[in-house]
Amino acid sequence: MHIELKRGSSTKLYVQIAQTIADRIRSGLIEPGTRLPSVRKMTANLGVSLVTVTKAYAELEAVQLVRCSQGKGCYVTGKEPSALTNPMGDEGGVHRKASGDSGAALNWQMTLVDYLPRAQLWRHFDASPQVRYELHMSAIQPELLPTRDIIDSAYHLSSDHTERMAAYGSFQGDWELRQAFASHFAARGLQVTPERMLITSGAQQGIDLVARTFVGPGDVVYMEAPTYTGAIDVFTSRGAKIITVPMDDEGMRIDLLTRLCDTYPPKLIYTIPTYHNPTGVTMSARRRAQLLNIAQSYHCLILEDDPFADLYFREPPPASIKSMDHAGHVVYIKSFSKVLSPGCRVACAAADGSVLTRLVAAKSTADLGSPLLTQKALQTYIQHQYEPYVNELREKLYARLCAASEVLEKHAAKEMHWRLPEGGLNLWLELQGNFDMHELHRQSLAAGVSFLPGSACFVGESDTSSLRICFTVTSEESLRQGLITLCSVFEKFNSHQAGAAADRLPLI
Repeated sequence: MHIELKRGSSTKLYVQIAQTIADRIRSGLIEPGTRLPSVRKMTANLGVSLVTVTKAYAELEAVQLVRCSQGKGCYVTGKEPSALTNPMGDEGGVHRKASGDSGAALNWQMTLVDYLPRAQLWRHFDASPQVRYELHMSAIQPELLPTRDIIDSAYHLSSDHTERMAAYGSFQGDWELRQAFASHFAARGLQVTPERMLITSGAQQGIDLVARTFVGPGDVVYMEAPTYTGAIDVFTSRGAKIITVPMDDEGMRIDLLTRLCDTYPPKLIYTIPTYHNPTGVTMSARRRAQLLNIAQSYHCLILEDDPFADLYFREPPPASIKSMDHAGHVVYIKSFSKVLSPGCRVACAAADGSVLTRLVAAKSTADLGSPLLTQKALQTYIQHQYEPYVNELREKLYARLCAASEVLEKHAAKEMHWRLPEGGLNLWLELQGNFDMHELHRQSLAAGVSFLPGSACFVGESDTSSLRICFTVTSEESLRQGLITLCSVFEKFNSHQAGAAADRLPLI
């Protein structure tokens, strides 16, 4: 287990150690029952004192992520350690493979050092088999997507143009698709030529390419708080110093960002300005211009992630930050995966100058270019069918938002607060009070409803009393029933927690 310590940081070393291990446990990278390295071994590996590691383990035990006992070591909570549990430390001897036991045969793998400090996106992607109402996934109900049209297009392309399946595509992406994107962007006020685009395998790869190309250990990256889980994973894996900026109704607090930048100059600012994930907030045009001014002042990059701009319910959102960029400070990523076909994984990154050149080079080493067939299939659809489709889609998604609002107004507890977004897929619920969100999540899953815990959307897994539900991922009827069930679970949970708190009050 690799732990990158920032010895010049204001964050104490034991806190850094505890946070890294906590992130790995919560991401499922260290399984329940696993024994952590001994204090002595961790001390030697990291070059810190015994006291530092001891305090780190005490922090983990205080939040009930590990269980420590004298002479036996510290184990990740969740199940009792057994003979199959691999000791990552230097006490306890060597466990030998039991006859016919494949699990024990793989125990040696835990001695391999990896460099994954966090992987929350993976952990929260799939729901449990017992879940009936899957509201955790930010997606559109499959029945609303033009899947059959895209499949038919791919079939004709592969059968009528077999040569396309026998050749590599361009590292930068198919030229005709980039032309289609140029027309699409121009209709929305963004003038970008095909030469200034890179096709990526979804927005996630675009974020990763930018991070791998321009962000290294210790580089300062600013993000909204909360923000997209997958972006946190990417920048954390690069060893960046991530600084989060609170939001209000206009988006990221630029006044706070400005003060922070004076002390910690940015290398990159990551933002989702339109129908923000997870909160649904849209950054005002005024703040978009201010954010670009900051990037110009500090000669840094803005990574503008824009998956939802076409999914507005009343008026189109403000112009993209990229549309105001004349000096190449903004890398604009536009995904079509959620809106058209998650299985095709097609997105576009627009950038300028040597920034684009270096991103294309990074893309070439990553996968030699995105699959040509899926690019061609989407190109045809975007050119000829996209506009009427997305106009109709907006109406259907808005109907689901209205249904969600109706249910919450009727069934939500007074502790639940939310704001209705002007577009996008997500609804952010904030619970007024101090709640055990891990337990609420567990009880909700047991009742058949999944949601995304808000902690996954914060750097450092803040124990925030918040959660995200997606109101577009299922049918309107399932959405209603899922939300009614969730409100019922919370009401029982809240009553039990209040009763337990009352029992702890001192008698007078």
